[in-house]
Amino acid sequence: MDTEALPAGSGTTSREATARATVIGFFDAYRARDVERMVELCGDNADFRYVPFEVWGRQRVLHGDGKVCTVGKPIWTALIDAFPDLTNTVTSVRADGEGNVAVQADISGTQTKDFGVIACAGGHYELPHLFLFHVTGHGLIDDVVSYWDNAQWKKQLGWFEVD
Repeated sequence: MDTEALPAGSGTTSREATARATVIGFFDAYRARDVERMVELCGDNADFRYVPFEVWGRQRVLHGDGKVCTVGKPIWTALIDAFPDLTNTVTSVRADGEGNVAVQADISGTQTKDFGVIACAGGHYELPHLFLFHVTGHGLIDDVVSYWDNAQWKKQLGWFEVD
């Protein structure tokens, strides 16, 4: 991953550089398991979508769709609680002058507690994720979308759904 300062005349706009730096800061905070900092990098009304995410409970199903403050923060907190060594390796960052940033990151962790219906078996996972962000002109994330192979994630953790 290229995280060094961009040289003058590189063709990168200030907005592009700001968006890139904000998103890299987000992944640095995620790697440090600092959920408060992750949320601080997002606008108050930032949208959140973890597309394949759902956790079944007794009375409801929680989907990974809503706002960072009301859905994202609890999901990140629960993931870090269940996978205390949760980490990420950013392998690619692409930003444009409109504040759009695409990130490929490998996320991994070892389960030490139950997570939703996935009982703790001490499993470890490592999966590539695609993240799509939008960063405002003020340098705050206002949209987070992520995709990954949810079936492979559950398989690596030893959980197989039976209908």
